[in-house]
Amino acid sequence: MSHKTATTQEFLNQHPDCCVVDVRTPAETANAHVPGSIFIPVQEITAERVKAEMAARGQQGKPIYLMCQSGKRAEMAANNLAGKVEEPLIIVTGGVNALSQHDNAPLQKGDSNVISLERQVRITAGSLVLVGVILGALLNPMFYALSGFVGAGLVFAGVTDTCAMGLLLARMSWNQRG
Repeated sequence: MSHKTATTQEFLNQHPDCCVVDVRTPAETANAHVPGSIFIPVQEITAERVKAEMAARGQQGKPIYLMCQSGKRAEMAANNLAGKVEEPLIIVTGGVNALSQHDNAPLQKGDSNVISLERQVRITAGSLVLVGVILGALLNPMFYALSGFVGAGLVFAGVTDTCAMGLLLARMSWNQRG
């Protein structure tokens, strides 16, 4: 692991003397974000893109604080960037969720009707399981396989700490607005 973590208070002590890279979807960043952040969704992040954005803003050499909704996607981004950028990589523990608990948080609020990616995954997975059970009971027991497939995907996501459904949902049109 070539990255560190920082509490939201530690982040607040460093802001604005750092570079913030927000790895959430455009729709999520439209809901609330730290002004001046670089916005690159986790599924699109590359070291080249981060370096180019930092150079365009004159932020080379500053520590890179990675932020997402709760911290998981920031960790994925840190793993992707590790060893490819010279600046220290620091994950803001708890992400925007934790930052919003501070009265002095530098958050710019926007569209409050946005559903976070984590909630979208839970809603989609739960809906697919429910549909599989209902169709299995009413039409054909083979539909139970849909529920089993989603359950297996959730187990795989938990074991590998990756979420294909989340990455797919992040690419949906409603998550691209902002």
